[in-house]
Amino acid sequence: MEEPTFPKPAHADETDSFRPAEQPISIGEWMVTLFLAAIPIIGFIMLLVWAFGDGAAATKANWAKATLLWLVIMAAFYTLMVILFGAFFFTFFSA
Repeated sequence: MEEPTFPKPAHADETDSFRPAEQPISIGEWMVTLFLAAIPIIGFIMLLVWAFGDGAAATKANWAKATLLWLVIMAAFYTLMVILFGAFFFTFFSA
């Protein structure tokens, strides 16, 4: 008896059948990554390179994007706090 064959889904691609897993990032590489990210200007530039460049592993790219998103959120929060406390001190000491 012959086994039934099923049509291939329209969205299926040849590359979908097998994707080799990425090698995990070693502890040493994470140590260097975190060290570089902690350097003030260089760290920001490296986060942009890791997040939007083509050479970084997917795990590191996602981490860099999340870190950049947190930096934007914290910058907005600090800006709001400076405006609020600045307005408070301005009204408090202007009287």
